[in-house]
Amino acid sequence: MAPIFRPASTFNNFKSLFQRRYSKAVFNPFQPHEHRPQAFEIPMDLEESIINQTHVSTTLATRLLSNKFPNSNVVFSPLSIHVVLSILAAGCKGPTQDQLLRFLKANTAADLNSLYSWLVPLIFADGNPNGGPRLSAANGVWVDKTLSLKPSFKQVLDNAYKAACKQVDFRNNADAVANEVNLWAEKHTNGVIKHVLSANAINNSLTRLIFANAVYFKGAWSQKFYKEETKKFDFHLVNGSKVRVPFMTSMEKQFVDQYDGFKVLGLPYFQGQDKRQFTAYIFLPHAKDGLRSLVKRISSTPDFIDCHIPCQKIDIRKFLIPKFKISIGFEASDVLMKLGLILPFTSAGDTTEMFDLRAGHEPIKVLSIHHKSFVEVNEEGTEAAAVSVVSMGHMSSRRIVKNNYVDFVADHPFLFVIREDVTGVVLFMGQVTDPSVGVNNT
Repeated sequence: MAPIFRPASTFNNFKSLFQRRYSKAVFNPFQPHEHRPQAFEIPMDLEESIINQTHVSTTLATRLLSNKFPNSNVVFSPLSIHVVLSILAAGCKGPTQDQLLRFLKANTAADLNSLYSWLVPLIFADGNPNGGPRLSAANGVWVDKTLSLKPSFKQVLDNAYKAACKQVDFRNNADAVANEVNLWAEKHTNGVIKHVLSANAINNSLTRLIFANAVYFKGAWSQKFYKEETKKFDFHLVNGSKVRVPFMTSMEKQFVDQYDGFKVLGLPYFQGQDKRQFTAYIFLPHAKDGLRSLVKRISSTPDFIDCHIPCQKIDIRKFLIPKFKISIGFEASDVLMKLGLILPFTSAGDTTEMFDLRAGHEPIKVLSIHHKSFVEVNEEGTEAAAVSVVSMGHMSSRRIVKNNYVDFVADHPFLFVIREDVTGVVLFMGQVTDPSVGVNNT
């Protein structure tokens, strides 16, 4: 815990408390008062759970961005990974569940179930009918026909996670099951993610259970960029070289704050009459090689993102944001194990709360966690999606007082976050190190 008389901590804690108490329940800082839909209330017992979920997100981001993909374009959905781990926690007991709960910063599995039974329907209710972003989320479970789920676990899947369950034959139809999971992912990500499991991802002699989460987001900017103003400029890479890529620009005022070593830009999505407010944030280090140190700073402070949200529009002297498109897939087990989540992946893991197992039945452990994500940012807005698949079987900073205007030129590697501001839930995170990869440069 931070010392009581540390000024920076006191300011950040007050600011974070102010944002949680007021921006989440009373007003939306991104719209004039007369245009704001009435905000919704967050149950008091879930506020801490949401804060902890964000801390888990930044912890995962640090490991992925700093260690697994230090020099690559990356996007992932910490929310999607958090959901599948929460489902896993509901089916474990003893030290295995304790380890999962410590990692997820939760007191009980019931707390996680309560969080997602309230949060997912709220965050991923489609806002398109109200003029807001298009959203969807789904959970799916495929269990081998030789096993039966415990009624208590099935009830959690049905009620808290709204998961569709299906019995399948992994032993004789592994390829067909993999194809079914891929078609499910494609359907629930609007065709963006077509292939999350490869042909050999399912081991017909070991795999006994798969559960998956899919999330999809598509939002239009509240202030769109004009394509005719998009021009090519240099983007500085981590190796010191440069690439010419299309940059978007605007003469409008922007939500920008600057801090010791970095700036933050907020780009709100059009809200319409939706009570939620989704925003894309770009965390831009001052130094062209400053991304690594910025990522470490974000992970070291649990409420870093909450404490660095720009809430006031200012004049921008020079404003350039690169278009980018990222598609990435990875196996997350090694990342999670290096963060201390080990027991679910070993034969010592206790997942007996999931199944009615007969005496002498081999223990069932997590074989893999596949995650695939996509994001595209252009003049119109953002499209993003992610799928997490678990396969189971045997065996704070100092704010800088700024001038009346600043520059915001994202011409070197930066971090981005897509979040819902009323709750503070992070949907997607990632980094852009080379926007020429994946984008049409014409």
